[in-house]
Amino acid sequence: MSSGRELRAELLLLLAAAIWGFAFVAQRVGMGSVGPFTFSAVRCVLGSLSLLPLIVLRRKRAAAEALRNGGASSRGPSLGKRVLYALIAGSVLFGGASLQQVGLVTTTAGNAAFITSLYVVLVPILGALMGRKIGARGWLAAGLAIVGLYFISVKGSLSVSSGDLLELGGAFFRAAHILVPGRLAPKPDPIELSAGQFAVTAVLSLVAALFTDPLPLSQAWTTGIWAAALPILYAGILSSGVAFTLQIVAQRTARPAPAAILMALEGLFGALGGILLLGEPLTARLAGGGALMLTGAILAQLPARPKDAAHPKD
Repeated sequence: MSSGRELRAELLLLLAAAIWGFAFVAQRVGMGSVGPFTFSAVRCVLGSLSLLPLIVLRRKRAAAEALRNGGASSRGPSLGKRVLYALIAGSVLFGGASLQQVGLVTTTAGNAAFITSLYVVLVPILGALMGRKIGARGWLAAGLAIVGLYFISVKGSLSVSSGDLLELGGAFFRAAHILVPGRLAPKPDPIELSAGQFAVTAVLSLVAALFTDPLPLSQAWTTGIWAAALPILYAGILSSGVAFTLQIVAQRTARPAPAAILMALEGLFGALGGILLLGEPLTARLAGGGALMLTGAILAQLPARPKDAAHPKD
């Protein structure tokens, strides 16, 4: 593999992290016109639809490859299992997306971005609860992230905003959502699974919007959604469809450790977006806490040293 291909892949991942980070700004701005669940519903519809061309292209390539191989093709999950997988992943995604979106009503885009990025540390911890080993460096990463979370979220009166708590809950759901595909067998196509889970999340968000969002659905569709069109398009097409595709393409050639570190920069880009575009204050607590959380995220994703891998201490 050439260093040029690796560099291109890493630049694509950096672009994806920037798109995801600035999506926190789009989400916060969009909710000035529509409720959180309406925003999520429309965003996920766009996200699912934006992946359909890629699914068609991948199926054509798979069919052409099967034809070259004499008609043999790899067997994937049945239609029933694909639907079941989409329901499972979509339900978990709905939990995380809902908590994140509602949390943005009462917290800043910067706080939301950094707290959500905690999922990078939570993934190995939840994996440990499922039987995977986590070494001393993993626990150090978790400790740094928790201290960073304290500086970002806990105010002088030792109070935490409800929005920050919701974002923390969303980070747990996002970590679980990353672990879910690895537990599915046979393995589904990642693009099809993503499109399916977006569709499920859209339906669940629409149902929730009927009962909780402040605007009646008819008014949201006639005025609110059009007023929030640009943030919704950004979050739905760029953050879901384009950034996800960039990730899939880049991870074919990117090295795992740099890839994980680059994707962890999502929180940094989200904080920058809040400061530059929304005028959110850059406080010492946000800067210091964000730096600790980013350090923890990087430590959590660095590969184990060869001697540690050969002679695990746990």
